[in-house]
Amino acid sequence: MSDPHSDVRRGSPLAPSRRRFVQGLAAGGAIAGLAGWPRASWALKSPGQAEVLSGTDFQLSIGETPVDFTGRVRPAVTVNGRLPAPLLRWREGTTVNLHVRNDLPAGSIHGDTTSIHWHGIILPANMDGVPGLSFDGIGRGEAYHYRFHVGQGGTYWYHSHSGFQEQAGLYGPLVIDPIAPEPFSFDRDYVVMLSDWTDLDPASLFTRLKKMASFDNYYMRTVGDFARDAGRDGLAATLRDRRAWGDMRMTPSDLSDVNAHTYTYLMNGTTSLGNWTGLFRSGEKLRLRFINGSGMTYFDVRIPGLKMTVVAVDGMHVHPVSVDEFRIAVAETFDVIVEPTGQDAFTIFAQDMGRTGHVSGTLAVREGLRAPVPALDVRPILTMADMGHGGMEHGRGMSGGKGMEGGCGASMGHAGMDHGGMDHGGPAMQSHPASEAGNPLVDMQTMAPVPRLDDPGIGLRDNGRRVLRYGDLRSLFEDPDGRDPGREVELHLTGHMEKFAWSFNGIKFASAEPLRLTYGERMRIVLVNDTMMTHPIHLHGVWSDLEDEQGNFMVRKHTVDMPPGTRRSYRVRADALGRWAFHCHLLFHMEAGMMREVRIEE
Repeated sequence: MSDPHSDVRRGSPLAPSRRRFVQGLAAGGAIAGLAGWPRASWALKSPGQAEVLSGTDFQLSIGETPVDFTGRVRPAVTVNGRLPAPLLRWREGTTVNLHVRNDLPAGSIHGDTTSIHWHGIILPANMDGVPGLSFDGIGRGEAYHYRFHVGQGGTYWYHSHSGFQEQAGLYGPLVIDPIAPEPFSFDRDYVVMLSDWTDLDPASLFTRLKKMASFDNYYMRTVGDFARDAGRDGLAATLRDRRAWGDMRMTPSDLSDVNAHTYTYLMNGTTSLGNWTGLFRSGEKLRLRFINGSGMTYFDVRIPGLKMTVVAVDGMHVHPVSVDEFRIAVAETFDVIVEPTGQDAFTIFAQDMGRTGHVSGTLAVREGLRAPVPALDVRPILTMADMGHGGMEHGRGMSGGKGMEGGCGASMGHAGMDHGGMDHGGPAMQSHPASEAGNPLVDMQTMAPVPRLDDPGIGLRDNGRRVLRYGDLRSLFEDPDGRDPGREVELHLTGHMEKFAWSFNGIKFASAEPLRLTYGERMRIVLVNDTMMTHPIHLHGVWSDLEDEQGNFMVRKHTVDMPPGTRRSYRVRADALGRWAFHCHLLFHMEAGMMREVRIEE
């Protein structure tokens, strides 16, 4: 199928047609009062940037604004008429007051109530912004006063936790200036916020996923692919491979539920044709704060011709790592330092994990410049090893119903259990919760999951570039708690692709009991991904201290990525009383059931 953005991908200097011009319009996405190309600079140090709100007192109005990214005007959910929402700049050690008012119009397709969740911010439970857990939500015409102490610095973001409003545009960047000097220097400071947009009503898109989850998968394997694989791998091996995937009723080309056939990808609220531009002078150091504010999209990011030095992840400083490329999961943030020199323009290139589309912007010495835009990489194909079945009998324990019961090992419930000196590299044969056995909402179980912390990820291996791996990340500080976990909880990420049902341990949110933690305890959470999808898992209210394969503290994060067939563990200090959300940050997976309540009680 031809790529609708192929002219941009080749870096064509030709003037855009009227239709393509419209696709790149709408600064910050909003039409009203924001005509023309997007502002060139999101430099935090630059004065006069209307998108930046700083201080301790904020007035935020949530409403609807017409936007146009594709030539069709659609209603977006915006903050102060902006998409993305205004960049909020706080200072560590202060107390912020945010008065958030619901100005959604009557009869809005986006609902009557709204909310804002401050992603990755440590705060009291009633300030967390999750309707049904933290508070009741903000009704139309009403306002909510968020007030809390800011005890951290770094790059974060904020978004709605009501219905599908996040997918409809209610998300924005958040930068907190730290009290202590940072362990690196830079001359300019830019936010690069990546997101996905759909002209569909997000609720309609969710309905489509429930009816036909594979709607966007245009890349099913063909007879020609079978002949090629048989010639390369042998007929018997190819037949075994096709039979294994057939038993699971899955396709190895299904890396994402929604891709560029439905989505338009945005960088700071504009398309590739809008060409968001960050200015520099040769020899300057630029800090780029990458934020993935997407509903469903993983991005692989690189700047051809420039090395990127990763200096912070999820707001926390890490030992610097020099890379050519990194994968950013939904909800993660990565701060990098780049030193552009030797040419006048460099392309910031972010392609989706499934290689169906991209968004690009430019670093340049002046506005109006572009650099060549790379072609999309070759589409990756999942293997049985990616699914945690490498070297095993693939017919066992991989499909729902009768076959699954035969594949389950010893039952493991989701209550806390002390596993003592367990092997954090993953057991030889993974056991599964009893709730998964014979479960019509579970279509696969991984048999031999491993952490794969040194794996760059599907589609990034051996690509000739130095790709960031989770195993490269080390916090600049030691384990902030220092205690060994007193107990351990194992949770399995489960799903059924055809039914678009997602859950923990095969139990959807509506039917699940809360996970209870005792205030002050140190515990270990072990996640096992029993699905063929990658899931970014976010626990509200507390930090997630990711461990290495030996169980040692590695890096502090607020969102932990879980590729297919992996088993990863992290420590949690239960130091925040209240009710907290724990969920997959793929918006439609959360809505479909991959969510739990965590209660921290005395």
